Amino acid sequence: MSKGSLQDSLHSSEGTSELSLLQRINILMGVAFALDYIHNHCIPVVVHGDLKPSNILLDDDMVAHVGDFGLTRLLGTSCPNSSTGFRGTIGYVAPEYGLGNEMSSSGDVCSFGILLLEVMTRKKPTDDIFKESLNLHKIASMALPDRVMDVIDVNMLNVYEENENFIQNMEENVKKIEECLAFILRIGISCNFDSPLEMMDMKRVVQELQHILDTLQNI
Repeated sequence: MSKGSLQDSLHSSEGTSELSLLQRINILMGVAFALDYIHNHCIPVVVHGDLKPSNILLDDDMVAHVGDFGLTRLLGTSCPNSSTGFRGTIGYVAPEYGLGNEMSSSGDVCSFGILLLEVMTRKKPTDDIFKESLNLHKIASMALPDRVMDVIDVNMLNVYEENENFIQNMEENVKKIEECLAFILRIGISCNFDSPLEMMDMKRVVQELQHILDTLQNI
C-alpha cells in the first residue's frame, strides 16, 4: 500500500510518529471494522490469527486495511487453505494459545487489544522495558484514571497546538481529550483479558471507538 504499514508509521527511523490522535483512532476503527466483519458477518467465521502493526496496511487516505491472512482459520470447516498449526507472533499472541487452545475469534480480539495499546503508547509489547510481570496491559491499567498522559505517545497531540478553537477553550478541551484517551485505553484493556468471556466483542469496540471519534471531532 502507498503509505506502507502501521508498523512503519508508528516506529519510524526518525524516532517520532507523525500520526495524529484522530488518524490513530480512524486506523483502529478500520481494523475493528475488519475484525467485526470476519468474526460476525462471514460464514464460516474467519480468524485472522496474526494481527500486528506490520499486517495493517495504509492507503493514500491513511485508511487501514488488514493484510496477511497466511495463518487464517475458517472455524467449523476442514478447509485445506486454513492454517493447521498456530504460530502467530510473540507479543501479540493470545494467552490461551500458549496453553495449546484452538484458534478462535477471541484470540484476534486479544491481539487487537495489544495493537490498540501499542498505537496509543507507541511501545511495542516486546520492548525491553517489559520484564517479568510488566506489560502493555499492566502499564495501561496502572495509568487509569488519572495518569493517562504519562503513558500515551504525546506526539499525537501536537496538531492541537495550532488549533485556535482548541486554544480558546483550552481547559475544557484538555479534559475532553484526557477522558477520551482514558476510554481508549479501557477498550484496549477490555480486549486483552485472560478470559475470553471478559473480553469486549468487536461490535462493541466499533461502537465505542465511533463515540470517541465523534467527541474528538467536535473539539
